[in-house]
Amino acid sequence: MSPMRAAPVVNAVIQARSSSTRLPGKVLRPLGGRSVLGWVVRAAAAAPGVDRVVVATSADPSDDEVAAEAARCGAAVVRGPLDDVLERFAVALREHPADAVVRLTADCPLLDPALIGQLAALWRAQPSLDYVSTTLVRTLPRGFDAELVRAEVLREQVSAATGADREHVTSGVYAQPTRYSCAGVVVSPAAEDLRVTLDTAEDWALIAALVAELGDRVGDWRAVVALLRSRPDLVALNAHVEQKEVGR
Repeated sequence: MSPMRAAPVVNAVIQARSSSTRLPGKVLRPLGGRSVLGWVVRAAAAAPGVDRVVVATSADPSDDEVAAEAARCGAAVVRGPLDDVLERFAVALREHPADAVVRLTADCPLLDPALIGQLAALWRAQPSLDYVSTTLVRTLPRGFDAELVRAEVLREQVSAATGADREHVTSGVYAQPTRYSCAGVVVSPAAEDLRVTLDTAEDWALIAALVAELGDRVGDWRAVVALLRSRPDLVALNAHVEQKEVGR
């Protein structure tokens, strides 16, 4: 009788820093009784199929408070280069080994644990997949972004990626669909026209208004979309904000 194989390990790694160019210190802002980073850590920890939550911040002194807040929220903390985000993920993988990593960003406080869990379940059902995300074909509002990368593929990127691919971590994977096996989670009805990520003061106004309406609870993309569809006045708060382009 062959020995039972251990279940593959999936860790969530949240990239976080305080030096945002458009809204400095945004990840430490208080939102509904906890920090923005605390919202993201809570969502990741509540996601089914996630074994460990790691916050990857920089070793720069400007991120000392980010590291302290991440630890206070119960996450493991790793620190690496300020601008080489991919190397921070490499540190997370070395210090907390896993078979796959879910990449999350600390500026998405309304992240839905169920969506993160879907990525983990899809990959565990088909572990030959190199990349699974909610953004490969975008049908969700910006702000529910989650990406799973197989650890071996992430290590390849650490060794080979250059330029903007080191800042954006996964762009070197999904940009090569003939080399890497990619899959995506899509929802219906689509709501990709909405924006609930935190990058500007206008984004903050919207997210604060959503939390005031929905309360301090883990994100639920359906509840957020339903509220926004019923409140065009809220949608208008950040409808004009343009997302930064992913350079290559």
